[in-house]
Amino acid sequence: MTASASFPRRRLGDLSVSALGLGCMGMSDFYGGAEEAVSLAVLNRALDIGIDFLDTADMYGVGANERLLAKVLKTRRDEIVLATKFGNVRAEDGRMLGIDGRPEYVRAACDASLQRLGVDHIDLYYQHRVDRQVPIEETVGAMAGLVKAGKVRHLGLSEASAETIRRAAAVHPIAAVQTEYSLWTRDVEASILPTLRELGIGLVPYSPLGRGFLTGSIRRPDDLAANDWRRQNPRFASGNFAHNLALADAVKALAAERGLSAAQLALAWLLDRGPDIVPIPGTRSIDRLEENAVAAGVKLEDDARRHLEALLAEHAVAGARYPEAGMASVNG
Repeated sequence: MTASASFPRRRLGDLSVSALGLGCMGMSDFYGGAEEAVSLAVLNRALDIGIDFLDTADMYGVGANERLLAKVLKTRRDEIVLATKFGNVRAEDGRMLGIDGRPEYVRAACDASLQRLGVDHIDLYYQHRVDRQVPIEETVGAMAGLVKAGKVRHLGLSEASAETIRRAAAVHPIAAVQTEYSLWTRDVEASILPTLRELGIGLVPYSPLGRGFLTGSIRRPDDLAANDWRRQNPRFASGNFAHNLALADAVKALAAERGLSAAQLALAWLLDRGPDIVPIPGTRSIDRLEENAVAAGVKLEDDARRHLEALLAEHAVAGARYPEAGMASVNG
């Protein structure tokens, strides 16, 4: 794929972004080791081909992912729509300490992210998880203060319930809500997506390729590194893995019939769900980045839609999308 300034674009509220973003988490955390030089090459290549929507968070690598992006932001800030998140608090050794949505923490977290990123403003600032101990009005009120101060341009939420989204939007406009959404995770369709569309809020699906499972490249749990977080994910557990592999294989076969990779078909399906949806697949490979980018130009036909729906009905997904502790923090 050659460099292109005409990569398709979409809107998240009033924010214009590339139709596909790039999730940067795996470059620093959770999915095994990564080489910084390779990650920087992927980031720069994404910008070269027109993918300008980069997604990070202060918890990824306990700040390391933001510091990684700073190396690209230093020379290419004007080309980047920068999204980061706060709220998941980790110790320096990586231990999870909880969720914090207190106004004073919101302000402190933003200042710390700005320093690590080496920028004077964040384009889209998300609350990573809802703090059920702090009224959302207080958290979003503090976030709105960051907009007023010029430190943040647009606000977002992640893994918030429809009710929380409504309450937040009553305090300040919300540009986007980030949540897991893919061929094997469709919870958002029940109440959250209709609420977003009623309020004019965009949806940013993370893990749009089922944490890599839907690409068909992961054939057994032992394909994952020993320190890969997915080994703790119920859908990757030995009891569910073989069952879920049937769905991945069926998607791969359907994609091949249409001259696509499984990843391209899965992303095209998401993009086809509406013009207000901007998936953020993550990768540490330029080849995979360019493969994913092709999906932005794929037009899904009615026949493909019907076949995918039939596959999803036939192959129900086995296992929750997070371990029990993780599920307790979603839909807040």
